Amino acid sequence: MLRLAKLHGLGNDFLVLLDPDVDPGDGPAGSPRELARRLCERRTGVGADGLVLGLRATEPDADVRMVLLNADGSEAEISGNGIRCLAQEHLRRGGRSEGVVRVQTAAGTREVRTVRGDPQGELVTAVEFGRARPGPGVIRAAEAVPARHRATVDVGNPHLVLVVDDDSPLDVGVVGPQLEAAYPGGVNVHLARVLGRDAASISIWERGVGVTRACGSGAVATATALRDLDLVDAHVRVDMPGGSAEVVVDDDGGLVLVGPSEFVAEVLVP
Repeated sequence: MLRLAKLHGLGNDFLVLLDPDVDPGDGPAGSPRELARRLCERRTGVGADGLVLGLRATEPDADVRMVLLNADGSEAEISGNGIRCLAQEHLRRGGRSEGVVRVQTAAGTREVRTVRGDPQGELVTAVEFGRARPGPGVIRAAEAVPARHRATVDVGNPHLVLVVDDDSPLDVGVVGPQLEAAYPGGVNVHLARVLGRDAASISIWERGVGVTRACGSGAVATATALRDLDLVDAHVRVDMPGGSAEVVVDDDGGLVLVGPSEFVAEVLVP
């Protein structure tokens, strides 16, 4: 019997399995990758955007190691919402309502600090994302999409940000899968609208998942791209279909994501 928890960050939902001895590698049916495909299915499973494994850390300064499997079973490097959900479950299992959790990811170790909340309900946490790096580049398929600006950003995983006008007819559910398929290894796609120097909105296509209600790393990537274009300031509210997160660029170029995560239920899987 597997004991999982379901949590979400702004409607971007995850099943979290805290087990230091799970093997995250691919294998026969019933492996974590197959488990992700089975349980994340919305109609025949529990339903989630991804399965987060909380494993024994292999880095001495980390409290837990995160392996994120998308709903299709593919592995992602990091998730801004998923890492907050994992940190909340780590605190909840320890009976704590606040603290710092250092999470080892494929993109490096990230510090997640609780700002306020209740581990049995909603926590608001700040994630230190480090510095952004150049993304995979704007390829011909992306150039063909009508947009005011195009940029790619890597915040531990790759993102394509398309800045569009308020009245743009583009549908991320249409252009997202086309652009994901055009990039080797895939890419997360965001249609971004600038609302002011301190705010933007995005619609989201997540690699390996599809249209989602929120994307934490996408909010960070979008704020970074808009900041580089001098369209926003260093503190940006990013509105998404599931709610809003805050992104702060510090004086050294470090990125911090602040947003909620919420415990939904425990799930027992035979």
